[in-house]
Amino acid sequence: MNILRRVRYIVSLLLTLYLLLFSFSAQAGSRTYSADETETCTGVSGRVVAEHDGEPVPFINVIIEETALGTVTDQEGRFEIKNIPCGENRLVVKGMEHKTTYLEFEADPGELVELTVEVEYTGVELDEVVFTSSPTASGFRYQSDMSIMGEDLIRRSEISFGEVLDGEPGVAMRSMGSAPARPVIRGMDGDRVLVLENGERMGDVSESAAGHSLAMDPLSTSRMEVVKGPASLLYGSSALGGVINIFTRDIPEDWDRGATGAVSLQGATMNNMGSGFGRYTYGNEKLATSGRVAYRSSGNITTPEGVLPGTHTDHLDAAMGFGLERDNVTGGISFSANMQTYGLPEELDDPYEDIENRQQRYGFQGRFGFEREGFFDKAQLRFHGTYLSQKEVEIETIDDVIDEDIELSHDKYSFSTTFTMQHKPRGIFDRGAFGINLHGHNLEIGGEEAFTPGEERINAGLFTFQEIPVTHWFRLQTGLRMDVNHVSALPNHVFPDVTKTRNAVNFTGSVGMNFRPSENIEIGSQFARSHRNPLVEELFADGPHLCSGVYELGNPDLKDEIGHGADMFINWKNGAFTFELTGYVNYFDNYIIFEPTGETDTGSQLPVFEYIDEDARFFGSEFSMKVIPVEGLMLDVGMDYVNARRTTGDREYLPFIPPFRINSEIEYDYGRGWLAARVRHAATQDRVAPKEDVTEGYTLLGLQAGYRINERGNHSIVLRVDNVMDTKYRDHLSRVEDRHYAMPGRDLRLMYRWVF
Repeated sequence: MNILRRVRYIVSLLLTLYLLLFSFSAQAGSRTYSADETETCTGVSGRVVAEHDGEPVPFINVIIEETALGTVTDQEGRFEIKNIPCGENRLVVKGMEHKTTYLEFEADPGELVELTVEVEYTGVELDEVVFTSSPTASGFRYQSDMSIMGEDLIRRSEISFGEVLDGEPGVAMRSMGSAPARPVIRGMDGDRVLVLENGERMGDVSESAAGHSLAMDPLSTSRMEVVKGPASLLYGSSALGGVINIFTRDIPEDWDRGATGAVSLQGATMNNMGSGFGRYTYGNEKLATSGRVAYRSSGNITTPEGVLPGTHTDHLDAAMGFGLERDNVTGGISFSANMQTYGLPEELDDPYEDIENRQQRYGFQGRFGFEREGFFDKAQLRFHGTYLSQKEVEIETIDDVIDEDIELSHDKYSFSTTFTMQHKPRGIFDRGAFGINLHGHNLEIGGEEAFTPGEERINAGLFTFQEIPVTHWFRLQTGLRMDVNHVSALPNHVFPDVTKTRNAVNFTGSVGMNFRPSENIEIGSQFARSHRNPLVEELFADGPHLCSGVYELGNPDLKDEIGHGADMFINWKNGAFTFELTGYVNYFDNYIIFEPTGETDTGSQLPVFEYIDEDARFFGSEFSMKVIPVEGLMLDVGMDYVNARRTTGDREYLPFIPPFRINSEIEYDYGRGWLAARVRHAATQDRVAPKEDVTEGYTLLGLQAGYRINERGNHSIVLRVDNVMDTKYRDHLSRVEDRHYAMPGRDLRLMYRWVF
């Protein structure tokens, strides 16, 4: 199937679904009248203005209550609705950032009613808007997203971000022990899932191998946002799977006057883990300063069959920052340090050898927002510079003599900056944005077993994001991004003659639709094109990689990945019942596959994996449902499924694709505390690539109890038990070499949190 046929197929499918939904909603939302109410009047027109200053409010919904009649104000705040019912009517004016306003009026035959409606500005409800999806935070969704913050983060607390998000519909984890566990979205990982820190790239090397961890402790996080599906428009062209944006409060923002902060303590039995976190912020009218520190130490993971060696971790994460508020400028800067040492379960059968990854990262980050008069009335500048040193150390202990060798080292200097300008509504366009993004790094690879050359990468991108409100219930989103990418291989002692360069101009874009036929239903869809350039490992790897436990073979002839796809969701909320259903399909040209060859390297005795590129197709679905049958009682169910295979040759399945999963939870919250139980079931994964092993299905039970010590919830304590039945199971995405070793066994975890 060529690209044009794919596009026609996806577009025709979306149009068919929208026509069906429009037909349904028009019938369901229309008002019925008795025989004496069928007379219609000329209509109603007028202006919507802001209550505080009388300025026009553009692109806000204006609806005749209990009818399907409505419109959207133009850029001058004007509206007109024709052929309305005669007699008494009620006008409903509502939109993001404004309080819903009602105005009753009477329509007479032959009369055009003139009205002026004042609306109150309320600002954006932060808990409901996923900022990663839109530079303007409009609140209209075009693809599936979610956010986690507050008490929910404490309940989910884990060593790694992969463990925190694992089990969310569409999100799994690639693991090699707890510390290097990294999120996988819809079967994609590596740099296809972009992990950001406050909107900018983190500057670590977690995307390049299973044994590399994210350079931040989850305790330091104040909010996490997940955008599933191609989200390359704002952050780069490679985010085929999605974006995970990790927010901290290192740069104070919207602070309270005086002192505020948080303290938390945690302990766990499965790996003898102990951790603590503290954050303190002090601010006055114009300035604030903030500091945080997190420390975590754990032993080896305990499984139902014993201890999994090489899975210990020690992690120190600290930062301090400064914030300011002026009339037209807000923002600040921060400095951070991250030091982590963790084991890797590579030599499982050698009691005299251990592998450790020792990582240090230092960062400098800034964020400034500006407001001014004129067409471009808002702007934001973000920047992030980091230095990372990571060493993979082989430790041999013979007769109490310890010998350490640095097998592989990474020294990485990186930067990432984005400047975005928002403009006022103009013509058919609502508030939108233009921006420029620059990111790059210099990565030097050393060590006795350096299996790739280094890399210098520079990327410059221009993008625009625009929304078009067609009616009060239907709007379009469109965006375009152009990237200029330069990559140079940096020679080292193993690859002294490598001097190859690659230059590319990437074009990515998206077209989305948001459909709200009623207050309870929201439907969104997006068609997107993505573009990904190969990593240095994929091009030049040739050697054993202890951090991954495999012998890697690259291919310098790999082509760029090009993706075309669509996803669509429907979200329905009706009082105590909420559900969301998502479906997606993506076609890729030259999809780069990391798969086992079935061979073993004679020197290292590691399994051989190679990088190849083939055309591929992903499709799948996610479902979530939440029911509150009585006050305080909640039932939550989530499911996900992904099917990924080649579209050429024998159409074989792709490796490392998560199985079908079901997660269900029941919780009773009685105000001062809560009780919860959850069940996770993963099906047998037998849709596997050649030379890839089948993974048996499993079912896990978890329990949780929490208590808010005071009425305001400032002090809370949580007791959680994971894998209650001590079930022996194997996760299909685990990269631990010896499949005899199971995943973590029963774990009792106690957590305390104080917010002041």
